[in-house]
Amino acid sequence: MNVQRYPDLEALSRGAADDVAAILRTAVGDRGVCHVALAGGSTPKRLYELLAARGRTELPWDEVVLWFGDERPVPPNHPDSNYGMAKQALIGPLGLLNVNRILGERDPESAAIDYQTLVRDRLGDPPELDLVLLGMGSDGHTLSLFPGTPAVSETTKLAVANPIDSPLTKGATTRVTLTARAVNNARHVRFLVAGADKAEALAAVLEGPRATDRYPAQLITGADVVWFVDAAAAARLQ
Repeated sequence: MNVQRYPDLEALSRGAADDVAAILRTAVGDRGVCHVALAGGSTPKRLYELLAARGRTELPWDEVVLWFGDERPVPPNHPDSNYGMAKQALIGPLGLLNVNRILGERDPESAAIDYQTLVRDRLGDPPELDLVLLGMGSDGHTLSLFPGTPAVSETTKLAVANPIDSPLTKGATTRVTLTARAVNNARHVRFLVAGADKAEALAAVLEGPRATDRYPAQLITGADVVWFVDAAAAARLQ
């Protein structure tokens, strides 16, 4: 297991920015394009800001195609929108145009079907994403694959509408999410995990027995998975 430890979120974000930049350059140099699935939530925002601060010409952004790992059932201008956060921190400042968002404002079932079709048509089945950025919740979820939800056991579809009832979602909701099957064929996967509230779950995911229904982040088993973690999140790792 490749775990990169940093003292805090700022150092973690700077290390991740260097790594992402290298992946983008290599992908575009080798294949002429780089398909990246962005993570939502609070942790990756600083990474996006740092990438944007490097400027439009620092990286081959015209050849980068952005996707999203999951989305909440809100319109794109809502404060909870994963797309909205990425637009504010990365997409807007750089003026990026090659963006495929999940339509969170629509019925989740139809949004999931349409997103799965788009992913399959553009990237194959299973899709070949160059980079997937992921976070992890204090309950061990990643994407919108929450413990005990139907999407955790999904093995055929690429995107689903996943019903969730969790304290982390403040009650019952339905989110559109890529499945583990859609992610595990990616060339590179990078987890960004920060905060003391993640320490117990991180130790269970990385060092505990396999229990994917309880800790869905264990479902991500691609060839090149790297965990970027801060000292607080890593506190219980051996």
